[in-house]
Amino acid sequence: MSDDNSRFRPFETDLDEGAALKVLRGATDGADDGELFLERRRSEALVFDDGRLKTASYDASEGFGLRAVRGETAGYAHSTELSDAALKRAAETARLAVGDGGGKMAHAPKPTNQRLYTDRDPFDDATFPVKVETLREIDAYARERDSRVVQVSATIAASMQEVEILRPDGLRLAEARPMTRLNISVIVEENGRRESGSAGGGGRFGLAPLLDGHHWKSTADKALRVALVNLDAEPAPAGVMDVVLGPGWPGILLHEAVGHGLEGDFNRKKSSAFAGLMGERVAAPGVTVVDDGTIPDRRGSISFDDEGTPSQRNVLIEDGILVGYMQDRQNARLMGVEPTGNGRRQSYAHPPMPRMTNTYMLGGSDDPAAILAGLDDGLYAVGFGGGQVDITNGKFVFSCTEAYRVKNGKVGAPVKGATLIGDGATALKQIRAIGNDMALDPGMGNCGKQGQWVPVGVGLPTLRIGGLTVGGSAA
Repeated sequence: MSDDNSRFRPFETDLDEGAALKVLRGATDGADDGELFLERRRSEALVFDDGRLKTASYDASEGFGLRAVRGETAGYAHSTELSDAALKRAAETARLAVGDGGGKMAHAPKPTNQRLYTDRDPFDDATFPVKVETLREIDAYARERDSRVVQVSATIAASMQEVEILRPDGLRLAEARPMTRLNISVIVEENGRRESGSAGGGGRFGLAPLLDGHHWKSTADKALRVALVNLDAEPAPAGVMDVVLGPGWPGILLHEAVGHGLEGDFNRKKSSAFAGLMGERVAAPGVTVVDDGTIPDRRGSISFDDEGTPSQRNVLIEDGILVGYMQDRQNARLMGVEPTGNGRRQSYAHPPMPRMTNTYMLGGSDDPAAILAGLDDGLYAVGFGGGQVDITNGKFVFSCTEAYRVKNGKVGAPVKGATLIGDGATALKQIRAIGNDMALDPGMGNCGKQGQWVPVGVGLPTLRIGGLTVGGSAA
């Protein structure tokens, strides 16, 4: 990778930069903050299902969003028409939030030359026939691996987002953000019982690594393994017990149950379970939680956020003590702190808000095998599906896609239908062992908040949490 940000050339529009800057300055005169966000995006997805190419979609969009902020109020207008006339109309709407003015424009973010991922277009890595043939090979390979496979679904997806940010002070930032992903799902059947398994991932890089035979065969093998494990699964137990979480993707529980509660807007409005606890112990000793948008090529990484603030590594909880929140510019200003590079938006049609990037817990010193060996009676959860969380109290419910019963330190039969129930604040304080095997997920996270979706990353070491409620189908 290169630190040269000049390789990407901003896309051409009918907008005159000088005229656009003048309109933006007029819209934000007397405001605390504001910017013009321009975006062009292309995306493609091919789905091969049940032995045939089921869908092949291609989408393209472009537009701008103009924002003016004063105090707690933000005026936002957007358009798919990239023209001076559309910009002037948007400025009139956004200007309504400023009123009579009187605000003092916040300092501009410091520009950055950091390059965390390639600006190469992932669409250049493979032709349409090559993608289709790869999907066909994946289908055939999975079916050949085991006679119990009755259905295979594989998806290849790629997108390229080009963004440009113009601020009233004249600062101009631009970059290209690629994204690719490969997903494989397998359904197996034996004696009338059907079970499924899935695997996949990707990141901010080209399609070539995902289309490599070694990679997709490994992904297909993982999906098949999970499906076969579930085929032998017993009904999950129910009750209060200790749970050991595996490394990597189980970090989605941390993301949902803890991460959202550490976003600045929820804490400014005092609607988070962590509001007002800065500097206090919120987790067991040894627990350090980080949000880091600067990890090269990761799904949740961004060179700079959607307000222009450079991405950074933010420590949120350090050795169990709450030390920071994730901030966009507006909430940081209102709380009297610095923005952290977490102002993100789904597209030009959405205003930015505090959002996670790659959120994970640092590893500890415990041997993962010893953590399991010390569990007398509990659950070992390796994979997770959907989950829900209430930000105000941190209560969560998560379903396990791969989990095992543990008795007397021995990992036993797989279980099906297990759900983990608890609350983030309590779970953090009941962490009893932290493994030395921290791992990030393979690149498959999407995060929803107030109707907006953004790509994210999660991570976790092997972790033992005491006293979680496990919902299952047997006592």
